[in-house]
Amino acid sequence: MNNSKNSQNTISLKSYGITHDNINYQLTPDQLHSIILDKGMGKEASSGSLAVNTGEFTGRSPKDRFIVKDDITKDEVWWGDVNIPFDPSKFDALYNKVIAYLNEKELYVRDCYACADPNYRMNLRVINEYPWSNMFAYNMFLRPTKEELSSFSPEWTVVNAPGFMAVAEEDGTRQHNFAIINFSKKVALIGGTGYTGEIKKGIFSALNFILPVQKNTLPMHCSANIGEDGDTAIFFGLSGTGKTTLSTDVNRKLIGDDEHGWNNENAVFNFEGGCYAKVINLSSEQEPEIFGAIKKGAILENVVLDDKGVVDFANTSITQNTRVSYPIYHIENIRQPSMGSNPKNIFFLTADAFGVLPPISKLTPSQAAYHFISGYTAKVAGTEAGVKEPIPSFSACFGAPFMPLHPTKYAEMLSKKMKDAGVNVWLVNTGWTGGPYGVGTRMKLKYTRAMINAVLNGDLGLYNYEDYHIHSVFGVAQPRVCPGVPTDVLSPRTTWNDDKAYYTTAFKLANAFRENFKQFESYASEEIRRGGPQRYAF
Repeated sequence: MNNSKNSQNTISLKSYGITHDNINYQLTPDQLHSIILDKGMGKEASSGSLAVNTGEFTGRSPKDRFIVKDDITKDEVWWGDVNIPFDPSKFDALYNKVIAYLNEKELYVRDCYACADPNYRMNLRVINEYPWSNMFAYNMFLRPTKEELSSFSPEWTVVNAPGFMAVAEEDGTRQHNFAIINFSKKVALIGGTGYTGEIKKGIFSALNFILPVQKNTLPMHCSANIGEDGDTAIFFGLSGTGKTTLSTDVNRKLIGDDEHGWNNENAVFNFEGGCYAKVINLSSEQEPEIFGAIKKGAILENVVLDDKGVVDFANTSITQNTRVSYPIYHIENIRQPSMGSNPKNIFFLTADAFGVLPPISKLTPSQAAYHFISGYTAKVAGTEAGVKEPIPSFSACFGAPFMPLHPTKYAEMLSKKMKDAGVNVWLVNTGWTGGPYGVGTRMKLKYTRAMINAVLNGDLGLYNYEDYHIHSVFGVAQPRVCPGVPTDVLSPRTTWNDDKAYYTTAFKLANAFRENFKQFESYASEEIRRGGPQRYAF
């Protein structure tokens, strides 16, 4: 037990069925840092940050994410491979087993909240088996003041037991790990996995149901920042496309890097109080703000240290999904509170490993809705000899694993908000140029930043289509000239130097878009369907 614990650092959990008092409540990051080191559950890196290993799971396990199917959810949730139903009685039985397990463990409890807009605030209680999971909760959720804690009443509870292993045949899970959301009980139950991302994504999933259904507010898997003139920009994108990198800008204040709401009062607000960034190949030269945020209080996950505690950010021997969490105040240039006005520009980020999408293009409203529902990026097949073929990857609304409602519900809300606010929408390819993965090269970060800055500074003509070329396959408008970017880079076909190979690959990707969209066609309007790639062939 933590010897520094006193009456102010404990709390009763008897209402949850936990009867012991071996509970560390609301410990500071410094206290947790010391406990983690004392217990041998992590190492201190040369930067002063902690490095932990999350064990068997180094990422989310989407096939083991469930939603309890009850009167609240049965007619609202889009059930299927993403939202897998879980029986209420099975949940109750499994919850009781987890609580019995935690009754024998020293616990770490944190009261915190989600949603920076006080009108949408959700009070949370996070009950952790591991101290570094509790430190993650400190980093990632919003932190109440002492005055707020004195009258704090939790609305939702996260019960996090990484060491508990379910028995699939008895408990109704697929295997020993699980993440289950119960909207009636207002509980996110997580077990069998140490990956901390399940904690924040459980609450994100809950908000993705609650805000549209109960608050008529759009939840978004995006980052956001704001300029000196109050112009908000938001960045949608899947993991690895650059959400955190591109929204962290020395010239603009960061609102948040991953999860936001867009309400009916013309405001965008952060759900979180921290950042959870990928650190594969991180460098101080390319991403100085994120690199500088990795100091005491930050938690590195699944990285490799040398004998002096220096992190080898290029080492992926544990996982390619190496991560860091840190409180948002580790970034110097932040917006406080984490809110902004209606966005003026929206960027859809995609890492196109086919190398055929323009590095930046302007979308019409119908194209914006189509690409939002599609949520395209690409994965590379691997690094073994001879395997160079990219694999298209679609995740509806750029966050399907966390979206309980049908994707068209979110798309319709986004379309209406974009039209009402007069937002400009841009598709940005942070992936490959000059050929597909294995042939071409990754788009230079300095070029992507220059294109985004040109949009934000008003240097790209927003409505003068004389300055644009319409892509012959995808129909998007690609600029002919952009400050700070070589002209030939702006045309993906030009970078290939082989028209036939380029168009063959472009139509291959277009066909993948159309095949993926078949699942949404019966729900989407004709306007949205017209936003897809053109249908004629090379």
